Amino acid sequence: MCLAIPVRVEEIVSDEKALANIGGVRKEIDVTLIEDLEVGDYVILHVGYALNKIDPEEAEKTLQLFAELDEVSKQQALDAICV
Repeated sequence: MCLAIPVRVEEIVSDEKALANIGGVRKEIDVTLIEDLEVGDYVILHVGYALNKIDPEEAEKTLQLFAELDEVSKQQALDAICV
């Protein structure tokens, strides 16, 4: 299974590289495939490559769903320990 996630571009390093916020961690990503990239844009990231820009509202919704899924997963793990 492959997973592509939305990330926010925080700094443009060169025509080919940018720094993105990935779950609170800044990581250098390849942005060769993206035209007209600006700081603050959201992109879909897959194995270190930005594939395309996405709507900021949709990116935020998706990130919120991932955060909720993480909380549910943590709660289930705690529930399993306390049984």
